Amino acid sequence: MSEEKTIGRYVVSDPQICHGKPTFRGTRILVADVLEQVATGMAWEAIVDEWDGRISVAAIGEAVRLAREAFLAPSDVVSA
Repeated sequence: MSEEKTIGRYVVSDPQICHGKPTFRGTRILVADVLEQVATGMAWEAIVDEWDGRISVAAIGEAVRLAREAFLAPSDVVSA
């Protein structure tokens, strides 16, 4: 039985898939890989094409929003 954790509509984490790293639902496409493509300036439509349509522009948008939220989340680390 899968222990899939829903992170968003398109992003999930499952310890049985890619060692639990966030992926896009129904794929083994790592969110981190797609975010790297976004960071390099690749057009979102080109990213969709690169992954043969297995992810959508909406899924990429969700990944970017989730990454932003993680970056802005309060941290337990106190800066010196």
